[in-house]
Amino acid sequence: MKELEGKVALITGSTQGIGKGIAHVLAEKGADVILNSHVEPDVVSLLSEFEKYEVSVQFIKADVSDESQVKLLFQTIEKEFGKLDILVNNAGTSQAKDIFEVELSDWDRIINTNLTSCFLCCKAAMSMMKVAGAGRIVNISSVVAHRGAQFGHLHYAATKSGMIGITKTLAKTGAPLGILVNAVAPGIIETELLLKTHQGEKLKELAAAVPLGLGKVRSVGLAVAFLCGEGGDYITGTVLDVNGGMY
Repeated sequence: MKELEGKVALITGSTQGIGKGIAHVLAEKGADVILNSHVEPDVVSLLSEFEKYEVSVQFIKADVSDESQVKLLFQTIEKEFGKLDILVNNAGTSQAKDIFEVELSDWDRIINTNLTSCFLCCKAAMSMMKVAGAGRIVNISSVVAHRGAQFGHLHYAATKSGMIGITKTLAKTGAPLGILVNAVAPGIIETELLLKTHQGEKLKELAAAVPLGLGKVRSVGLAVAFLCGEGGDYITGTVLDVNGGMY
């Protein structure tokens, strides 16, 4: 039996990058997976990537920063699966602007996408998990929550720090209910987006700044799977740093 067999996992923002990598690992470990994005991808192509795991995989479109869409998302999960065992709050975006350039509209957009979505999904998931008396939540923070961003990204850093605050607080709320809440804070991970924006010498400089070099998406997925499996049975309110020695 695979470690997460029989579990149902929702990973927000999971049609590309770190989110999709986490979904692949959880499916590999036997979990039924719900993929999510506010933009509908090539669903047939996306789902075909997961056929080898022989688990149930669905895509549900929803903007998880919108309360009404989150309610519909969780109603669909309740109807289709009857439960939710694992929530991974990964949905997020960033913007390379410093304090002198960030407009209030920029601030609101990043806060809503990254942090409000975490709050809304945690609230909905914990309501389901409370009834079951068990559940795991993993919030995807970032190394910048500890050390700040190198340039700009003020609003992004604020959201990733906020996710750690949410994690530590909800761990206390969830403990009596059997709900364990943790965070994973990745460093510089080799995603499609990173390889588009950083090439050649720029990419080498990034890698040189990390003792273990650039991280792999799978490494983040394995960290999440650990927290959601038997190894995480007595872990809550913690931040697991997956950053190759940056911090």
